[in-house]
Amino acid sequence: MKPTLFLPVMVLAVVASAPIYADPLSDLAGKVLQQTAEPGALSERDIGAGLREALAKGTKTAVTQLGSADGFWGDDRFRIPLPKPLTKAEGLLRNFGAGPKLDELHLAMNRAAEKAVPIAADVFSEAVWKLTVNDAREILGGAPDAATQYFKRTTGDTLFAKFKPIVASITAKAGLAQQYKNVIGKAGPLAGNLGAPDLDAYVTQKAMDALFLRVADEEKDIRENPVARSTALLKKVFGS
Repeated sequence: MKPTLFLPVMVLAVVASAPIYADPLSDLAGKVLQQTAEPGALSERDIGAGLREALAKGTKTAVTQLGSADGFWGDDRFRIPLPKPLTKAEGLLRNFGAGPKLDELHLAMNRAAEKAVPIAADVFSEAVWKLTVNDAREILGGAPDAATQYFKRTTGDTLFAKFKPIVASITAKAGLAQQYKNVIGKAGPLAGNLGAPDLDAYVTQKAMDALFLRVADEEKDIRENPVARSTALLKKVFGS
């Protein structure tokens, strides 16, 4: 997730408190991309710093929320579900007395995701500082979630590579792989048809999906809610 995410956000913010324009995004994009500015106008440095601050603010909020206790487990939107092989046979497994193990496995998966998410802070921070003028053009002229999509493209592979080892270490300590096998074993003859997903990869991908969903929430908020444009720098940029 790069500065782009909140780039358009900053842009809208600036537009929201600025004079009325026929095309707010284009107007802001023009300010960001111009090499020179009129006397008294915001400098490229101010605009760039404001955009980066908006991006940093949004990603930090997303990472902090999901990386805290119950960040995943406590919210239905972000809670990681059991793998499909288990959900398909859940009724049968509970009838066989595997209910407590299912619940334990489910919670442990979400706890692993909560532990992995904080590493995303550094990845997003690096992406924010690598924002280019072309990136800004694409985000400002793109869809409402252009910034979020930009972060997905530019940080997705890195996040997966960093998340998975953390998830793997936690699932290993919790014995999740063995728990999964034990639960599947309760299905008896049907066990062979349920399959055995790579739990580490599964939890990692679901954690990333939730993180980007939360980042999209922040992008939407900064784009549409003036109250979300806090701090002196953001007010300076948005108020000019």
